[in-house]
Amino acid sequence: MFDPSLLGRLSFTHAEPSKGPLPPGRHRLGIADDRDAILFVPDGISEDTAAPLLVMFHGAGGFPEKVLPYIEGHAQQHRFLVLAPHSTFPTWDIVIGGNGPDLERLGRALTEVTSRYQVDRRHLAFAGFSDGASYALSIGVTNGDIASHVIAFSGGFFSVFMQEGTPKVFIAHGLADEQLPIATSGRVNAAKLKAAGYDVQYVEFNGPHAIQPSIVDLAVEFFLKERQ
Repeated sequence: MFDPSLLGRLSFTHAEPSKGPLPPGRHRLGIADDRDAILFVPDGISEDTAAPLLVMFHGAGGFPEKVLPYIEGHAQQHRFLVLAPHSTFPTWDIVIGGNGPDLERLGRALTEVTSRYQVDRRHLAFAGFSDGASYALSIGVTNGDIASHVIAFSGGFFSVFMQEGTPKVFIAHGLADEQLPIATSGRVNAAKLKAAGYDVQYVEFNGPHAIQPSIVDLAVEFFLKERQ
């Protein structure tokens, strides 16, 4: 029987919260001895109310602690959870050669989060920077029945063999990006998704290949717009 995970399909389904919530702050989830995923829990998450969840994928050579500071303040202000996985290799497996251990780890991390919290299924975002943005686009479009939103900060490409659901998409790219030129990445990605019928918010900014706090502001507003 063909394994859908080879095409990027997650086998994840929301668990019933039974383990109890974690205290506010950063927590290793224990899905791997090395390169573990981290969950940031803000103050004020209620056990009785479904919370938004933003999954943030780091760039090549990065790690969760490198991208979390860009999101945690927003999560604290708006009371949403942030899951920051760690790639098995220096970058995400889909960039190296195809779906593999990172997809399996992502499913386990999502299961761990939903075993502790009710997650708002209408506000579950896959987001990322650089190679992490390429991963978010690829996995998000492939699993649009799980991800309601996809957020790509300066991504290079997306690789999709099957589409599920219709997630809303936010793409931002710098005009002076020296690593992934905007003409062959951000603009192309946005155009392809718009042509495929996706609801895409595309933003160009004056800047290099870097996460811009002002652009993160726009992305968080995009993510939480309907909830607010």
